[in-house]
Amino acid sequence: MDYDTPVVILCGGQGTRIREVSERLPKAMVDIGGRPILWHIMKLYSHYGYRRFILCLGYKGWEIKQFFLDYRAHMSDFTLSLSEGDHQPWFRNGVADENWEITFAETGLEAGTGARLRRIRDYIDTPQFMMTYGDGVSAVDIGNLAKVHADGGRIGTVTGVHPTSKFGEMQVDGNVVAEFNEKPTQVTGWVSGGYFVFEKSFLDDYLDDEEDLFLEAEPLQRLARDKQLTVNKHEGFWAAMDTYKDYQALNALWAKGDAPWKVWEDRNRT
Repeated sequence: MDYDTPVVILCGGQGTRIREVSERLPKAMVDIGGRPILWHIMKLYSHYGYRRFILCLGYKGWEIKQFFLDYRAHMSDFTLSLSEGDHQPWFRNGVADENWEITFAETGLEAGTGARLRRIRDYIDTPQFMMTYGDGVSAVDIGNLAKVHADGGRIGTVTGVHPTSKFGEMQVDGNVVAEFNEKPTQVTGWVSGGYFVFEKSFLDDYLDDEEDLFLEAEPLQRLARDKQLTVNKHEGFWAAMDTYKDYQALNALWAKGDAPWKVWEDRNRT
């Protein structure tokens, strides 16, 4: 798959279940280690060579635009002389120099995920595109994902994951609990973890302009019924940031230097 293949990220959510940290921000801007979760997702894709992004904006989309418009100031050390007329900053390091091309698309405040995706179809200029959600991190091998899609020869590919259960696990023998595991364990079945690849034809053949069209309902269900949906089985780390507890857990991993999704190398601060 060509590295010019765009990556569509759905960024329109409000984060209603994580209001402690997202009341004034879109969910994709909630931070992990001082960087928006959206940034972490983009760093994963760019690690594998994919540098073109289309962000489907909705709730407080301006916050996302503003972050990237001021990206170097957010990410770098700089010196600012207020005595000079133009007040131009002198950036002291290159840690913010990303080779990214980002399209910011306003896709509506209340639009469903399928409607948001349909509304950016004019920005897709390659035979395939990638897509994921802006509220979860993973160690998905994007290069392998592209290969699985190509080998499958179908319209779509979805990454299947084993999420961590939020509940204690019990092993039951008849009506007796034989073992109780208080710590979270992985669910044994497969669930959709995002990290999709689609042929461009999916946008017109499976989506329409209805405001309440959700990708996860009829479009993907019909794609599966048509035997046109390949699964990319990911056995490794995957986590969504749905609750304040999730936020705390992901930030704790980052603070300990034990974030499994951080597959990229940090740039030296010079």
